[in-house]
Amino acid sequence: MSAPWDPVLERAAGSDGDPLVHRRTIPGRRADPAALEGLDPGLSGALRAAGIDSLYRHQADALDAARQGRHVVIATGTASGKSLAFGLPVLDAIARDRDTRALYVYPTKALARDQARALARMQPPNLRAAIYDGDTPRGERTQIRRWANLILTNPDMLHTGMLPSHSGWANTLARLRYVVIDEAHTYRGVFGSHVANVLARLRRLARAYGADPTFLLASATIANPGDAARVLAGAPVDVVDNDGAPSAARDIAIWNPPMLDPNIGLRVSASGEAALLLAELVAREQRTIVFAKSRRACELIYRYTRERLERQAPELIDRIAPYRAGYTPEQRREIERGLGGGGLLGVVATSALELGVDIGMLDCAITVGFPGSVSSLRQQWGRAGRRGHGLGLMIAGSDALDQYFARHAGELLDRSPECAVSNPGNPAVLTGHLRCAAAELPLTVADAAEFGATGLELAASLPELIQTPAGLAYRGADHPAGQVSLRSASADAVAVVEAASGTLVGVVDGSRADSTVHPGAVYLHMGVQHLVSATDPGARIAFVEPFAGDYYTQAVSRSQTEIVRELDTRSIAGARVAFGQIEVREQVLAYQRKRLSDHKPIDQFPLELPERRFQTEAVWFVPATATTGDVSLGALHAAEHTLIGLLPLLATADRGDIGGLSIDLHPQTRQPTVFVYDGHPGGAGIARRGFDRFPEWVERTARLLGECPCEHGCPSCVQSPKCGNLNEPLSKAGARSLLRAMTDGREHLAASA
Repeated sequence: MSAPWDPVLERAAGSDGDPLVHRRTIPGRRADPAALEGLDPGLSGALRAAGIDSLYRHQADALDAARQGRHVVIATGTASGKSLAFGLPVLDAIARDRDTRALYVYPTKALARDQARALARMQPPNLRAAIYDGDTPRGERTQIRRWANLILTNPDMLHTGMLPSHSGWANTLARLRYVVIDEAHTYRGVFGSHVANVLARLRRLARAYGADPTFLLASATIANPGDAARVLAGAPVDVVDNDGAPSAARDIAIWNPPMLDPNIGLRVSASGEAALLLAELVAREQRTIVFAKSRRACELIYRYTRERLERQAPELIDRIAPYRAGYTPEQRREIERGLGGGGLLGVVATSALELGVDIGMLDCAITVGFPGSVSSLRQQWGRAGRRGHGLGLMIAGSDALDQYFARHAGELLDRSPECAVSNPGNPAVLTGHLRCAAAELPLTVADAAEFGATGLELAASLPELIQTPAGLAYRGADHPAGQVSLRSASADAVAVVEAASGTLVGVVDGSRADSTVHPGAVYLHMGVQHLVSATDPGARIAFVEPFAGDYYTQAVSRSQTEIVRELDTRSIAGARVAFGQIEVREQVLAYQRKRLSDHKPIDQFPLELPERRFQTEAVWFVPATATTGDVSLGALHAAEHTLIGLLPLLATADRGDIGGLSIDLHPQTRQPTVFVYDGHPGGAGIARRGFDRFPEWVERTARLLGECPCEHGCPSCVQSPKCGNLNEPLSKAGARSLLRAMTDGREHLAASA
């Protein structure tokens, strides 16, 4: 049976440069039901009144484990009923005892509000739910602390608004039975490392008030749900991943925009292709969501789609809308209602709609550019097909990872999801939370359960902490939580502030501030461009103003690395590969302005900035050919760029979180060496994944270089948008030979073993 979108996908079939590079159908799945039994009668009645007469198997399994006091992570697909799975034990406990307390932690305010609305509709017995976040009126906060038995919040509010004033939450902490962590897969990297420490502080305070809460976590499908949840819960966790929810069949497809100039790797705009597809699907009344990576792309795709509809179906113009951060809550709710009720046929959204906000039943989900992880891709595609046969489609961008997947679409669709990697023991992250914990309650040897013996040794070395009869206490007058950003590993993080209004736009790690928010820089935050008009180094503030220019900036820098400690090493095809701690020294010397249209330089301006130093984790290698001198700096540099571009294949990370350096004679190895390192002080576990899976990493990178059709190198293979040397020198051919030699040698060694 043909699908309504077949004419759209097949419009170019058989032509030269057919953009539809892969298509397959994933069959549907029947439900695995379980009985709705053993719950409080009032709760059972509320569920049946809401149309819930039975459970899915994974919901029943999660309920059973939680009732026994076991920590649980539910790792099942989109629309599988995870909210009910973690909600049942909480609501049942509250129905049986109104004094029971529970805490729901969401990564965004929108998710907390969506869940609050769902709970209000269900009307379970004894429930007194309240949202407690930065938008909660101060006049209501005291009442919520006294009255609510289910509090919905986010990590930032828990960190700065609840734990520092824990005495005001004594009643909640003393009766805290459940802590729910929704969208747990989003807590990775530096952010995940911080959140793990915030939750450790929550656990120690709960125990101080006599409680030992059970953690219930919900996650998209990731490779390591048990390990990731254990880091957040601070204890072993039962994994429930036997998805018992039914699912309809789904077509999935990969679309690679046609090539315009193979010599330089220039393709048709992915945004333009997205607008073309959206307009045609909307014209066929297929309810469609398009996920764009930035606000700018979101607005462009929306505008291009409107222009197309004006020509082919003007009556449908008002049935599409953009959805992104920056809109008022009322505007967002109106769009959500339009999608859910069918008034809207198309929405172009940022990842704000990737997570579990209820937007009804859609037919098609289009992802513009690989979103950074297979988990995110599946989350986005899972938005479509809830009411029947659906379509999930990815339009490849021009970068290395997208083009790799366009050429190996089957590998993308068959591969296991990535691991969610974090490192809460990173001293650059842990130090701030040790200060916070000591300010909340003096640290004692018992706190090794949360922060480890190494953490307590670190605490004892902090000058802000003083030994008292009760333990290590914070000696400052103010609580240090306000000085600890959950999204930065640097103690000297720079605040990005809108000059006219004083609004905080974002936070940048001190280690990366000089290259991203120097005077004259174009700073991109959540897709919105800002121009850095001034900086205050002493106050660690960069002032920005709105910017709508047609250029971007790229820093010119000088980098050096010093190996501090080698922790592990191995030999692969004669190459010596190591993992360990390094010190990075960077100095931004100038910045270049480049046109957005063709990326060509406009001009360059010098900067006078100090050298920055930070310690982090790295993987580095000396190629076998280095011993004969048969390797050029251009080959090393190109290999470094391409390896960085593909490292997100192995660890859930953004390319911007990874740094690198290639050098033709390193003073410590005394040979040509390539370094790839975590871009955050202390490391976030990314380089470790690269070391652990180094052979696979090199093989995939060599394959990409061999398959990219450009002649000398392009953004789809060896060119990097953040290269401090402005992509000079680069040798694509040299990098391909270098990495292929390492791959061939590995295969030869395996065959002879």
